[in-house]
Amino acid sequence: MTVGINVTIRNARANLIRDAVDAGAGAGLFRVYDGSRPATGGAATTLLAELTFTDPSAANASGGVLTFSAITADASANATGTATWGRMVDSTGAFVEDFSVGTSGADYILNTTSITIGLNVSCTSATQTEGSA
Repeated sequence: MTVGINVTIRNARANLIRDAVDAGAGAGLFRVYDGSRPATGGAATTLLAELTFTDPSAANASGGVLTFSAITADASANATGTATWGRMVDSTGAFVEDFSVGTSGADYILNTTSITIGLNVSCTSATQTEGSA
């Protein structure tokens, strides 16, 4: 059975994530990596791409859903590999959260997981849902 959380609390939890992404002096980052996802906040594998959030990264959550504003593409991917996980950090690189990426069944859905060095990597939209209704 899934725990049902009050929507006000769900919104507050989502907004805390947004506030953590926005905590640095500049825009937070959406980083994409290959390989096995480490323990939460652990040493990262190969950085494939680094996209930049808008600052602020999102408006207030609604219905427990945080909808991120436009995310600036990485015009030149850092490395070639298969994207398997990602990490949100603030502008200083401070850890916010780790998540899975994939073309389906992942925390964040990408149009492709095949990243090629020097090529554009973009994200057209991103949302995060907190708790359960």
